[in-house]
Amino acid sequence: MAITGWFVLLVALGVVPVVALVDVAPAGLVLLAWLGLCLLLMVVDLMLAASPRALRLQRQTDARVRLTETASATLYVTNPSRRTLRGIIRDAWEPSAGARPTRQRVLVPAGERRALVTALTPWRRGERRAVLVTVRAIGPLRLAGRQASIRVPGEITVLPEFASRKHLPSRLARLRELDGRTSVMVRGQGTEFDSLREYVRGDDVRSIDWRATARRSGGPGPGGAPAQTLMVRTWRPERDRHVVVIVDSGRTAAARIADETRLDTAFESTLLLSALADRAGDRIDVAVFDRRVRGRVQGARGAALLTKLVEMMAPVDPELLETDWTAVPALVRSMTSQRSLVVLATPLESPGATRGLLAVLPQLTTKHLVLVAAVTDPALIDAAGQRADRASVYRAAAAERALLDAERVAAAVRRLGGDVVSGAPLDLPPAVADRYLAYKAAGRL
Repeated sequence: MAITGWFVLLVALGVVPVVALVDVAPAGLVLLAWLGLCLLLMVVDLMLAASPRALRLQRQTDARVRLTETASATLYVTNPSRRTLRGIIRDAWEPSAGARPTRQRVLVPAGERRALVTALTPWRRGERRAVLVTVRAIGPLRLAGRQASIRVPGEITVLPEFASRKHLPSRLARLRELDGRTSVMVRGQGTEFDSLREYVRGDDVRSIDWRATARRSGGPGPGGAPAQTLMVRTWRPERDRHVVVIVDSGRTAAARIADETRLDTAFESTLLLSALADRAGDRIDVAVFDRRVRGRVQGARGAALLTKLVEMMAPVDPELLETDWTAVPALVRSMTSQRSLVVLATPLESPGATRGLLAVLPQLTTKHLVLVAAVTDPALIDAAGQRADRASVYRAAAAERALLDAERVAAAVRRLGGDVVSGAPLDLPPAVADRYLAYKAAGRL
């Protein structure tokens, strides 16, 4: 049961008969009579109100939506009773679903149905759910109503935003320029056979194809001996290289930087790199790992690649435990057996926090090209430059210490044969894509 403001106002109006009849009857008796009348009207209003539990509720919700975009959730309210439903309905979505409005007034005559539409603008990735719908049916006198919470499950999958896709056209243009420069045939041993041509001075003798030379013997040369035209093989750089991305979903990935978690920044970098590498003809495999594989996408190409990636990433949240880096080399071996670009999306903090990563890094760099993609906190840089008072000086000292620790860890990664790219949440995805293009241009990938 629930009472309304009208009932409170009705009770407050009892002061009028108490004052008017003060000379006729005792004030206490008049007040009790007025309260009894109010309670009687309330009971009558409750009996005339429609029953919330008699309603039939159905939910229809969009299956998925990208982060920060808007989807719709429709709640169908059917009133099979003989009384008109007047009241308020609250559709209890999680706060992170961004439901608007949260409460709606309804008027459903007997035997009819109404549709209540709620706009969902989520601000967190993952599965956003609604379990209960609370119905408050108000009586015709608007003094009181019946209230009940009815279980009507519903959910919507919130996919990563992929805001870094705005950087994709410019990187694809650079990739096309790079393909134009590398389309010239290379001399000597390459990686992918293209065609045969005649030998010229300066060619690598190991590229001579003796069978083709024997088949293409020339006419008589000097002295009457048959002349031979040496044929050499031409090669082009191999296009279908392998890129493996390991996203760290451990404890440090839960920290929020610039209003998003480190894990979300790693996902943005992975999506941009995957789209670019797929356009370049490379194969890309992705795994999200802490102490177990939280999600994996392998063998997907084209449009299916990004679709599978965002669906895999959507329900993954950071685990508040340390990442088991000792299992990462075996995970990489299970995903590729050839030399590949291995991208480790993980923060670089103090040497103690990255001891496990540094310990296993030589096992990866002996065979693969390893790139560590780390997000940095721009608030540290701002704090390091502000020294107006004593408190800000202490904050600046702590920020400088954190920045120096990150630089020491990055230097250790480079000494072990790896490479490091770092940046703020908005800068890291294009920085990773640029480093990938730099590897392509230098012939390292």
